[in-house]
Amino acid sequence: MINVPEQPAHPAHPTPRSLIVTLYGAYGRFAPGPVPVAELIRLLAAVGVDAPSVRSAVSRLKRRGLLVPARTEQGAAGYELSPQARQLLDDGDRRVYADAPPADEGWVLAVFSVPESERQKRHLLRSRLAGLGFGTAAPGVWIAPARLYEETRHTLERLRLDGYVDFFRGEHLGFTPTAEAVARWWDLAAIAEQHEAFLKRHADVLRAWERRTGTSPEDAYRDYLLALDSWRHLPYADPGLPAGLLPGDWPGARSAAVFRGLHERLRDAGAVFAGVPGR
Repeated sequence: MINVPEQPAHPAHPTPRSLIVTLYGAYGRFAPGPVPVAELIRLLAAVGVDAPSVRSAVSRLKRRGLLVPARTEQGAAGYELSPQARQLLDDGDRRVYADAPPADEGWVLAVFSVPESERQKRHLLRSRLAGLGFGTAAPGVWIAPARLYEETRHTLERLRLDGYVDFFRGEHLGFTPTAEAVARWWDLAAIAEQHEAFLKRHADVLRAWERRTGTSPEDAYRDYLLALDSWRHLPYADPGLPAGLLPGDWPGARSAAVFRGLHERLRDAGAVFAGVPGR
């Protein structure tokens, strides 16, 4: 699943551009060829996006190098993912569909130094590391669970920022207890609010589906796409810290369970409406 790390926290009302990215991550990349523009318009109409907004959002994604214009076998105009976008999808899948984090995997540290003459890259590095879920251990020293290293390396190489950063793996030995240090490195209250917002929007949707006996492909597609569009940003705000380092009432496990429930119940049924194979 794709995520564009430089985006801010996901808003309550999804944008057409975000929904198109989510659509390609969920279904479009499994299509047998480029997705025709007419099909994009049909699929986005199901979640309330009009045709002019679809065309405008597609143009922006094309300018950013995420979508590439291509013709279908029938000659219709369409769009497929760029190689860069496919790399982002592969990296994002490991977060969006991840199991519960391991109890103790160690940490990756990113230490960077940027000359004053290139200080704009210092801001860019900070924003990208924050967008990837890193916390701040000290000025110029950023920390995250060790499993985030590969995706971070890919992102910094793509942005040509890798020459300013050194990575290290390690464990936290003190002096502050690790749970207290984690609360200093990340804004846990802000992350918890995002989990609560996801639950407020989607927990009732899952309960309603659990009461239903049939599954309408269009309804499944709509509810799944909206849930995935909300969820896919959360694993970047919340890097998946071990449960033992988090507050006892942490809502992350509950929001993850709601997303998994919707994914298992709706994804393949929605694929019928999207016209792509189930998985």
